[in-house]
Amino acid sequence: MKITKLNLSSFRNLKDVEFFPDEGINVIYGENGQGKTNIIEAIWLFTGFKSFRTRKNSEMIPYNEEKYEISMDYFSENREQNIKLSSDISKQETYKNGVKMVSPRSIIGEFFSVVFSPSHLNLIKGGPDEKRKFLDIAISQLKPSYARMLSDYVRSVKQRNALLKNFNDTSYEYDMLDCWDERISTLGGKITFERLKYVDELTESAIEIYDGISSGKEILSVKYNQVGREAKNEEKEITDALCDALKKSRENDIKNKFTSKGPHRDDFEVILNSKNIKNFGSQGQQRSAALSLKLAEASLIKKINDEQPVALLDDVMSELDTSRQDYILNKLKDWQVFISCCEPTQVLRMQSGKSFKVENGKIIF
Repeated sequence: MKITKLNLSSFRNLKDVEFFPDEGINVIYGENGQGKTNIIEAIWLFTGFKSFRTRKNSEMIPYNEEKYEISMDYFSENREQNIKLSSDISKQETYKNGVKMVSPRSIIGEFFSVVFSPSHLNLIKGGPDEKRKFLDIAISQLKPSYARMLSDYVRSVKQRNALLKNFNDTSYEYDMLDCWDERISTLGGKITFERLKYVDELTESAIEIYDGISSGKEILSVKYNQVGREAKNEEKEITDALCDALKKSRENDIKNKFTSKGPHRDDFEVILNSKNIKNFGSQGQQRSAALSLKLAEASLIKKINDEQPVALLDDVMSELDTSRQDYILNKLKDWQVFISCCEPTQVLRMQSGKSFKVENGKIIF
């Protein structure tokens, strides 16, 4: 999968930008606040997922502008294709190859990319919410049905929580709890099973990538934690264990008025040389580990869909030593990569590819 052309109109501070990226490494450099990350963000939107920077679509529309329009030509499935997105404050429109789509999420699975930004350091240093979000978005790119299943699960937990908040200790309400427990256990078992499979495959790829980034000096691993219940590996066993955990926690859940067990509470930890990297890793090691997880995500997309996703690396060079930067600039073979950075000296170490300077929302060739 390769982007051949990108057009951005009135997207944040990018007024009218058109450029033709290299099929390999593309370094976008310039001072802070000039629009480098905006280009990375725009490309990510073509996956059908929301921005990795904001939940408000209106924040991507410049002041005194009515809407933004972004368009991308890319090569996929052995042919040239196009996706166009436009949005005003009230609505978004999405077109693929000139055909209007039902919604932006309709293009999930059409264009694959992975994004690394400084916020993804939360995969290492942050709480369980960010880690679960990473897994759920990654799996949804591979299996759009997973996104629908996750939505059903979240809705079921909300319904159970609503029941708990107004619980009056009647037999009818206990019967309703039984129904929601069964529903949550069934969906939760499927979600946990998919996450476990994904983490196993992710770990295999992440170990290889981190080995390259660290020049073989460090060993990485990832462990998924089924919080608050007995850890199981098979779907039926996971479902049964979750159902049992919900029953045992029922009285506490009624008291506290929320559902305390399930994949919405799970976590994973990243281990480096047998120690939790969150507590014992340096800044460079933590950034390298987060990057390895994101690049491993891309490798799994390639393995399953036979399409190499585009890698979007925002401010990835900070806190990495020269050898780790060299791996990113020159060792990611057969990938199309977009890297944003501030230092133009890093561009000089590129062995191939293109560089683009961004200044005041424009690309300076």
